[in-house]
This record gives sequence, C-alpha cells and structure tokens, in this order.
Amino acid sequence: MQSELNPGSIIQFQYIDLAGFLRGLEVRYEGAFEAAFDGSSVPGFRSIEDSDLHLKGDQETLRKIPWAENYYRILTKIYRPGGERYNRDPRYIAEKVTKYLDEQFGLKPLVGVEVEFFLLDSIEVETSTPQAGFGYSLTSTEHPWEPNAVGMIKKAYHAVEPIDRIVHYRLLLHKYMEEVGYTRVEVTHHEVALAQMEVDIQASTPLVTADNVITLKWIARVLAEYEGKIALFMPKPIYGDNGSGLHMHMSLWREGKNEFVDENGELTQMARSFIAGILEHAESLAALVAPTTNSYRRLVPGYEAPVYVCWGYRNRSAMIRVPAYTKASKARVEFRTPDPSSNPYLAIAATIMAGLDGIRKKLDPGDPLEKNAYKLTPEERRQRGIRMLPKSLDDALDALESDNEYLKPVFDSDIIEAYIEMKRQEAELIRTIPHPYEFRLYGGL
Repeated sequence: MQSELNPGSIIQFQYIDLAGFLRGLEVRYEGAFEAAFDGSSVPGFRSIEDSDLHLKGDQETLRKIPWAENYYRILTKIYRPGGERYNRDPRYIAEKVTKYLDEQFGLKPLVGVEVEFFLLDSIEVETSTPQAGFGYSLTSTEHPWEPNAVGMIKKAYHAVEPIDRIVHYRLLLHKYMEEVGYTRVEVTHHEVALAQMEVDIQASTPLVTADNVITLKWIARVLAEYEGKIALFMPKPIYGDNGSGLHMHMSLWREGKNEFVDENGELTQMARSFIAGILEHAESLAALVAPTTNSYRRLVPGYEAPVYVCWGYRNRSAMIRVPAYTKASKARVEFRTPDPSSNPYLAIAATIMAGLDGIRKKLDPGDPLEKNAYKLTPEERRQRGIRMLPKSLDDALDALESDNEYLKPVFDSDIIEAYIEMKRQEAELIRTIPHPYEFRLYGGL
C-alpha cells in the first residue's frame, strides 16, 4: 500500500478520543507518517497548559479511501512529546489488554461483534432555545407513517424487498468495508426494527475488532451522506421499536486451542468464570459499554435488550448467552449489553478485564437461566439472585466510581476519572433539559 503513495497523496491521520469519536487531519505525504495536534481541544485529553500530543501512523492500517482520488486514511498511535505512548489513547488501551492477557495468563483473546444501527431519510431536531421545546422528528421510507410504506413495527427481522428498502445500501457498505476494513464482514441483514440493519464482523484481536467498528461507523455515515440519508448509531432513537446493540462475542485461546470448550464440547470452568466476572461487574461495566443517557432507553424489558444480570444458553433475554456451536472453534460467550454509542476500544478492554477478574478469583456464574428473564416474577428473581442493570447513566457512573479496581492493570486511574467526569457532564446536561413529553404529562395539554 505504501508503494502507491506519491508526494501529492493526501493522507487523513485518524485517531479516536475518549468518548469514541473518530477525529482526523489531512496531511500531504512527504515520506513520513507523523503529525502534531492540540490535545486540549479534545475533550478528556489534555489541559491547555500542557496540550501538545503527537500522532504516528500505524502503517498496517493504511488504506485507500475508495470514494476519492489519491486520498488515503491511516489510524494512528498517540504519543506525548517525550516519546512515550499517551495513556488515554483508546487504541493503546486495546493493545494493553492483549499484552496483559498474554503476559499474565498466556492467553489470546478473540472478539467478534454484531453492530446494529438505523438508516433514516431525515432527522429534524429543535434544540436552539429552551423555549422551542427541544422536539425532534425522524423519517424513513420504511416507517408506517410514511406514504407507501409497507413495514410493520418490530417485525422487520430478515425482511427482503419490498419491505426491505435499504438492501442496496448494505451491499455498498459491504463493498467499502472489504476495501477499507481489516477483517471481513461476515453477514449483513435487516434487523427487527424498521430502517435498522446489522453488520457482523469477523472475530480478531481487541485492537483490530475495535478498528473495524470505528471504520464501519465512519464508512456508514459517509455512504449515508452520499445517499442523502443519515446513519444513526444512537441506541434507542425510536419509541416502541427495538434499539441497536453492539453484541460482543468473546473467546480465549492458548496455542491454537479454544480454552472456552473442553474435549466433550462443554463449557470449561475458565469460560464459566469469565462469564461470572462480567456478571460480577455488570453495573460498573454498563458505564463503559452503555455510556450515554440514551443507552438506558434501550435497556428496558420487551425489546430483546438485556435488563437482568444473568446468563443462559441460547437465551436472548439474558445479559450473557452462549450461542449454539457445532465445533470447538465456534464456542464463545456473547455479551448483549453493549451498544454502538460506546467507545469500542474501552468497551472491549473493560469487558475482557471483568472476565479475567472472574478467572483470577475462580468465580462461578451459577446455573444458566432457561426461562424468559422478562417473565420472571420479582420473587423468582430474588430467589435466583438476579439483579437489574442500572436504570440510568448516573447510576452506572456511580457503580464505576466504586467498582473499578478490576480495570486498573489496563486502565490508569486518571483515565477512569476523566471518563467519569466527561460522562457526568453529559448526564447533568440532559437532566436539566425539559423533555417534550413532560408538556403532555404536566402542562395540561
């Protein structure tokens, strides 16, 4: 790829901030993959009196951008002026968790993801003044309130034409991801909600998988812009229909062997302890894998999103499930709480660290749940010791503030503190803004 470059080539140096947003600057190629930037202008990074940071291109990520001439992208590593890696670089955190697993356990992680999102025709939001009421409206050719629509709420799973009106977009997305991504897209399909799709990305290391998620979100948004549409990764944009998740499929390997399954095809104690660790830290993990106020509008009963802290085989009402597998290489644990508003580098690393804490402490998750978790009575949940996930971002941040030691080998304390402060500001902002529906409830309308 580097041999294609010439002095006239333009490279977009891309990096990821603490919240998980992709940022970049364009540089004319002159033989080096380095650039400097102002870290104080990036929320959660540096203060103004010590702001300089340095980007170095990760040459394994260099790709041609297919929708422009002589234009390339490269993901970068962030450094301090003295030459040391910047500890708040999300890509560095994903690298660190892989190194920690290898050095402390002799294990290699494999992570695959299912990314769900909406493709909408328009979004109109009124937030210019408090007096305007902060309203919004969404449109999609698939929604029943649109002229000539043929879709039905919560019944669009694996729809085909004519109900599916976004298949051409998925095919283009598939094509561009093959050109710009780092592992292959395995499956795309229409999801349960109208105007919603899923993209399944082949499992790889935490770093490569997170790079793929960031790349997918970038390409999806650019492609939507060219199509005159909007790719929306908010977890729950539409009342009454399913929200979007970012389901993680994880396994741990040693010398080419999947350590989550034994010779009889059963889950190993390592796999059970990994599950138990995630369950143990479910509330604090929520702050990293469901990190927005909107996340908790998705985590409600009845929409296939997990609400209760439990696990089961093939049970989609549980927070963690073990999908059916026909061979050892496919045995894995699926974590269903994460959503696409999360920073994938932090979310993946934190989940692995929670699982490793379970392995270290030899925790056991107890018996798998074989019933629909949503239909259990309060007494049944109490007898089984099934807790609820946090109901708000504030509650999740409180949990992270009190339960974060399991993250420390990979997440420095200042990262956790900066992240909590940034997210508390978001929660406080939303808490102080009147909700449009409050006018109907309390305004006598």
